[in-house]
Amino acid sequence: MALENKLGITESSELARMEEKLSKQRALELFETGALDRLEAGTFAALASIHRALFSDIYDFAGEKRTVNIAMGNFRFASVMYLDAALQNIERMPQSTFDEIVEKYVEMNIAHPFREGNGRSMRIWLDGMLKKALGQVVDWSHIDKEDYLQAMERSPVKDLEIKALLKAALTNQVNDRSVYMKGIDASYHYEGYYTFRTEDLAQSP
Repeated sequence: MALENKLGITESSELARMEEKLSKQRALELFETGALDRLEAGTFAALASIHRALFSDIYDFAGEKRTVNIAMGNFRFASVMYLDAALQNIERMPQSTFDEIVEKYVEMNIAHPFREGNGRSMRIWLDGMLKKALGQVVDWSHIDKEDYLQAMERSPVKDLEIKALLKAALTNQVNDRSVYMKGIDASYHYEGYYTFRTEDLAQSP
């Protein structure tokens, strides 16, 4: 059964297909309009703006904190009861060095503030912090899906693995459209979305 959505789609595979297409188009718009550079890097408001931009065509809850508890496998993300407090603590975390930024990213992943679309939004949010503080972003196309997922799964206990993966993929091509589009495709592939290429969607209506 598909999540309730604005498109009236009841088949989950069709919803996934349309979600990928529409949100990848919105992701490209965020880059091309310069909207990402106008966000206050590292804030929840910035993350919510990214999420809203990506998913507002599809979900009423786009950009809104979730009101249900969620889990992945045996891991339970932050309880709704403590979500506001968790987000306030994350907001106060420093973000001036690579290690600080990744630690903040890991904590936001544990919070998982949205009902759907957390990972895809947070990777764009992470790049915003890296770009502002270090003049670099992650070239996500250089990070293997399984390596990334395993490192993130272990990151609440030990973050050395995800730090090493991300550091090895850093690039100073922060305004390169091709790097960004390939990065969006890789980011979506981590979540099982790989029907459309962002580059092809840039040409389509």
